[in-house]
Amino acid sequence: MAMDLSEFTARLDEELRHDDYADLDASANGLQVGPDEAEIEHVAFAVDGVQETFERAIDAGADALVVHHGISWGGFDRVTGRTYDRIAPLIEHDCALYVSHLPLDGHQELGNAAGVADVLELEDRAPFGELGPEYIGQRGTASESYGAADLRERLENELVTGEHSVRVLDFGPDELEDVAIVTGSGTDWLDEAVDAGADALITGEGKQKVYHEAQEAGVTVALAGHYATETFGVRSLQDLVEGWGLETSYLEVPTGL
Repeated sequence: MAMDLSEFTARLDEELRHDDYADLDASANGLQVGPDEAEIEHVAFAVDGVQETFERAIDAGADALVVHHGISWGGFDRVTGRTYDRIAPLIEHDCALYVSHLPLDGHQELGNAAGVADVLELEDRAPFGELGPEYIGQRGTASESYGAADLRERLENELVTGEHSVRVLDFGPDELEDVAIVTGSGTDWLDEAVDAGADALITGEGKQKVYHEAQEAGVTVALAGHYATETFGVRSLQDLVEGWGLETSYLEVPTGL
């Protein structure tokens, strides 16, 4: 089955509510590389839009690549050097690039935080991680409380951590029930987690100050890896697109970070 690229992008833009995040996200969400009109049959999916995933998508015969982290964060001054080298394979092989950053983090069904919540089997979920009028995370209650060691083990077993361990700052209560999630780099939402009464905040990577902030607040923080916490959204989009009748591929390129 083939689909017009314009229809494909319009469907994803609507599902992910890109217009609602337009003034909130530095990423140029939507179609970042591609012609106005084209037909696509095969779509590849990956977390990062980089030379390796571009080349692997082309090798797989993909007409388009959907990623979470794209190549345009406020535009380009010049398309030269590494920027040119990165984009050139897409243009040379007529492979479009579609990007969804914060909208894919915060989607309450298909998003990255929702995927982590699935892994932890959280119930009574609600949006979390305020960013202006929108949210980029999710919060819920564990069906059975976690200890810090149990939480680490579940995350390490279920996430693609690249054989790196999950770092847990064990400053919360012995039984972790109320869990907040902001994937990627989400420690800036620790105060919101504290205000919401969360026992734990799950994110990807942390800043130096989060150690002391978490200790002072009495909240456990799990740092499970930026990449590892953000594979869920693109995998969910892959399932969605397969339902539209298109061929798909998934490109796993873990960074361990």
